[in-house]
Amino acid sequence: MKIMIKDNVVYGVDMDHETRCAHYHEHHDVIAIKCYCCKSYYCCYECHKELCHAPPKTWPQEEFHKEAVLCGTCAARLSIHDYLKSGYQCPSCSAPFNPGCRLHYSLYFQ
Repeated sequence: MKIMIKDNVVYGVDMDHETRCAHYHEHHDVIAIKCYCCKSYYCCYECHKELCHAPPKTWPQEEFHKEAVLCGTCAARLSIHDYLKSGYQCPSCSAPFNPGCRLHYSLYFQ
């Protein structure tokens, strides 16, 4: 399944209009991460595994300046650096991000 958030295509399983998916669907699960391997936004690593039949590759630290996180509430695109220092809140619209995502850091980022 795919949806458009402004001009961004986001892939996932059973998504809503703010990127919540079958795997993560709490009120603050509103980001999509651009996977390094395919450069496409996915709601979560589980959606990527399910739809691509492979886990996502991790972003190397030297590319943390690139926009790779999408706020599902306002469609702001954040660099990895900006996302990691956001305090789990969108710097554009103040939507809360799930602080539990930090437990999955190693699945997305080196």
